[in-house]
Amino acid sequence: MFLEIIIAIALGCVMGIITGLTPGLHINLVALILFSISPILLGYTNVIAVASFIIAMSITHTFTDFISATYLGAPADDTALAVLPAHRMLLEGMGHEAVKLTVIGSLLCLILTIILSPLLIIIVPLIFAYLKDYVAWLLLAVIIFMILREENMNKKFWAFIVVALSGILGLIVFNIPNLKDPLLPMLSGLFGISVLILSLTQKVTLPIQRTTEMIKVKTKNVVKALGSGIFSGSLVSIFPGLGPAQAAVLAGQIVGKIDVFSYLILVGGINTVSMIMSLITLFTIEKARNGSIIVVQQLLQSIDVNILMLFLAVALIAGGIATFLALYISKVFSSIMNRFNYSILSILIIAFVVFMVLYFSGFVGLLILVVATSIGLVPNIVEVSRSNSMACLLIQIILLNVL
Repeated sequence: MFLEIIIAIALGCVMGIITGLTPGLHINLVALILFSISPILLGYTNVIAVASFIIAMSITHTFTDFISATYLGAPADDTALAVLPAHRMLLEGMGHEAVKLTVIGSLLCLILTIILSPLLIIIVPLIFAYLKDYVAWLLLAVIIFMILREENMNKKFWAFIVVALSGILGLIVFNIPNLKDPLLPMLSGLFGISVLILSLTQKVTLPIQRTTEMIKVKTKNVVKALGSGIFSGSLVSIFPGLGPAQAAVLAGQIVGKIDVFSYLILVGGINTVSMIMSLITLFTIEKARNGSIIVVQQLLQSIDVNILMLFLAVALIAGGIATFLALYISKVFSSIMNRFNYSILSILIIAFVVFMVLYFSGFVGLLILVVATSIGLVPNIVEVSRSNSMACLLIQIILLNVL
């Protein structure tokens, strides 16, 4: 069985690269396909190997999905808030450094969460029992704080407008029947296409991308970023409906003002922590909050402490492999970016995202993309924080928990 697990980890890492680099192709979809053909697969291997493949794929995905978010401006729900600082770094010739920071966050949070797992196994049931009824109010407080932190009354007003428009858009999108992958057009418009359009109108030129070791982060800020990443990523797996994007907003308010480098470490860590914590919640409260881990739950029904330790080891090995793969692929992307005119590249990326939206979400998705892009332009025009647009996800979760 040892050899089967090693092969499963290797194949899972390869698939995690593919899902991470391809906008719209999510690990949950791959995991569901595997589950549907599991009767056939189990004729050739065992259920632990299949589960190990899913875990290795999921962990690798959390390392590599920031590459497409940084270089292509195509965010998923778990990378949306990273697009903005990463894009700014790209425009300063530091796209590879931006990816490297998210990889650092992913790897360090992975190691720390596994080290803390004995403690987390004890406290997760207690936290779940105590806070499960207060998630909506916590998120509402975050939204109010996001609005109030703007500099003056005029900006507070426009922040409210952005929150309202984004929230209404989210409510409409999530309630459209039979719409496949609603997040792709909505988040691509709010955080991706709108940024690229602004770059085109401002005739931004992309500087030569460097891959040197020039980033320095204060130890104090790294500690703050990792602590907030672990705390917020843990909440994602404990509470239903709370995703990495909402956790990133929450973490940003908890940690206060930190530099862009530290923020990318924080956001990078949240997704990986969420994945590890899904395994811990599956073991402790028998609830999996992540789609791919739900498939693991369906395959195994339940896990004991020995299987949990095995899966944590699989995650650690996959994380180590993913670190090297993500950094190498980022260097390749960085080199490719040096060969293109940024305006032409932006147009090609916009065309690619439009194609992906049409393919996954149809013409309704294209309409959502247009509306979301229009809303996404507002924060830059009125000079308020683009993170207010995350209300497209927050409002829906608040209402689901209150009503």
